[in-house]
Amino acid sequence: MSGRKPMRAIRVSEFGAPSVLKLCSDVEVPQPARGQVLIRVHACGVNPVETYIRAGTYSRKPPLPYTPGTDVAGVVESVGEGITEVKAGDRVFTTASLSGGYAEFAVATQDSVHKLPDTLDFNQGAAIGIPYFTAYRALVHKARVKAGETVLIHGASGGVGLAACQLSRALGLKVLGTAGTKEGMELVAKNGAHLTFNHREEDYTGKIMGATEGQGVDVIVEMLSNINLNKDLQMMKFGGRVMVVGSRGPIEINPRDTMAKESSIMGVSLFSATPMERKECAALLFAGMEAGWLRPIVGKQYRLDKAVQAHHDIIECQGATGKTVLTM
Repeated sequence: MSGRKPMRAIRVSEFGAPSVLKLCSDVEVPQPARGQVLIRVHACGVNPVETYIRAGTYSRKPPLPYTPGTDVAGVVESVGEGITEVKAGDRVFTTASLSGGYAEFAVATQDSVHKLPDTLDFNQGAAIGIPYFTAYRALVHKARVKAGETVLIHGASGGVGLAACQLSRALGLKVLGTAGTKEGMELVAKNGAHLTFNHREEDYTGKIMGATEGQGVDVIVEMLSNINLNKDLQMMKFGGRVMVVGSRGPIEINPRDTMAKESSIMGVSLFSATPMERKECAALLFAGMEAGWLRPIVGKQYRLDKAVQAHHDIIECQGATGKTVLTM
């Protein structure tokens, strides 16, 4: 790779507001070491967790300076020694980039690189990583869902929410989904939800309980627990489980709400998944791509030089509709 021109990449030299995302045009192209793959990036997903890391409020802080982004989709440029699963020219997506995905090139380890079927474009490929792997971890590894159970996807119109809807339907669950706009509710219904609810309506929890004939739900996948957790606990069946996927701050709850139904609250972090858990998830998701039920929904798209706007919008938007993506 020596002699290659520098690449464009977003760099973060200090934690703070979206404005700390700086587009640099003189960043050295990373070289793949043994067991690593260099990808020419066509698209990279933008996830809410990346805004928390950038702000310095997340539990895991990368050393400065760094390039954000994990969900890369593109074409293999070159491979390091020991690589057998992919080769130069292959279309791929990643679940973890070592060098950062908000860039024209990115390096990833072989176990986090997966072939992208021709039926999906690069923007869709960039919408697979964190959303689908997180949804699988929440539903299968943590909630241990069983076919026939009822799941509520709270905030179902975003990247993780839509992935959870599609996956839940494929797993044989009765799927309820919430969104904050009519457009979002329609999108959720088209992607696996049997019933949809507007979580901006004052009595939406009453409507959910009515739809379950007062029984409540077995599992809730929660994207905004600092707002909804207290209400979630009151919608549980006996033995129900709340999976905390996202939170933007603290919330006060009454622990007695967990005692009456012996319900549980569990945090979900994809970063804690073992290699075997990731391999298991990848196998099922690839089967979903082959079968056609895994259909990544791409929302807003931004060019690389608009990363600041993308980070602002993904937090401030009134209702997410699909996965936010940066394109090169």
